[in-house]
Amino acid sequence: MILAAWLLLAGCLLVLGWTYVGYPAWLLLLARFRPRPVAPHRWQPHVTVCMAVHNGIAHLDAKIDGLLAHDYPADRLDLVVVSDGSTDGTGARLRARSGDRLTAIDAPVRRGKTACLAEAIGRARGDVLLFTDVRQRLAPGSVQALCDALGSGEWAAVSGQLRLEDAEGYAQAVDAYWRYESTIRRAEAATGSVVGVSGALYAVRRRDMPVPPAGLVLDDVWVPMRIAASGGRIGLEPAAVAFDRASTSASVESARKRRTLSGNWQLLARWPAIALPGRHPLAWRFIHHKLLRLVAPLFLFGAFVANAALLGQGALPQALFAAQCAAYAAALAGLRWPALRTLLPVKLASAFLEMNAYAVLGFIDFLRSRDAHLWATQPSVIPPSPQ
Repeated sequence: MILAAWLLLAGCLLVLGWTYVGYPAWLLLLARFRPRPVAPHRWQPHVTVCMAVHNGIAHLDAKIDGLLAHDYPADRLDLVVVSDGSTDGTGARLRARSGDRLTAIDAPVRRGKTACLAEAIGRARGDVLLFTDVRQRLAPGSVQALCDALGSGEWAAVSGQLRLEDAEGYAQAVDAYWRYESTIRRAEAATGSVVGVSGALYAVRRRDMPVPPAGLVLDDVWVPMRIAASGGRIGLEPAAVAFDRASTSASVESARKRRTLSGNWQLLARWPAIALPGRHPLAWRFIHHKLLRLVAPLFLFGAFVANAALLGQGALPQALFAAQCAAYAAALAGLRWPALRTLLPVKLASAFLEMNAYAVLGFIDFLRSRDAHLWATQPSVIPPSPQ
């Protein structure tokens, strides 16, 4: 029994250490010593922006104005925007703005994002399809940067970067997590392919674009993984940036993270081969980057239980158990009293506990929800940018 407890504790700690520290460190070392660099090549193809919107009237005009005024040749950039059963006037506003460069589709019944994107893809005219969301604004040069990356001939799809602005309070933890995630994605791109793109901004050569099936939650994971399954390489272009603001509301951020994590479970259920080495070229990266995070709560629970069973076995298990209890206490204190999150250990512990709690809740949501693909509109967090 004692040996089993030691083995369980060691195994759980090793898996957790590899998931959150070892895999990123291995990628960074690989990027340093065995990179697979790509040289951008100037390319100005016809680009069609495909966008699905549900109740996005607060951001719609600013987004369309920003895209139509973007610093990319106007005669080579057009938009196809689909309103997904909006009830706030989004559909009517789209129809009013329809013209030579904007194709408006007002779907009266909600179908979900991927069904709307499939329709937009069918109406697109560009050689490159660019996907973005209504909330974020694009940095100047982003469209050209994505096209130049695709022009290298090495990439079949390229993700832009999501950058959070003015992160304060609770949003600082969200920003810290996103910086960590972005570091991993950059290292994956430098050494092969990323396993997911940013839904806020990514581009695909039309000839390589798979049509996403209706009902998916995560088109930004399914699309790159489907392209990679056909032999395409998925990159990341740091010069292409979509600006957003992290929500300062824990409940809003919780809903977003739970939906994302539920979407990963949905993807696994629909496409099990995505996590089977030998069946998908990025299976190992998907396991290390996505799957291990989904099951990390099991290893946290196993480590705590095994450690508790070893308390009478000397100073080492006692010290480990005290460290676990202190970490959980700091995390819970940060959740109960947000002002404590100004302390780095409390902020990191709280963010880590929340991330794993969302993994559990996301799994429950996946088991219970049949309509996860029908995204819920979140409160406005970005004021319209001046034009």
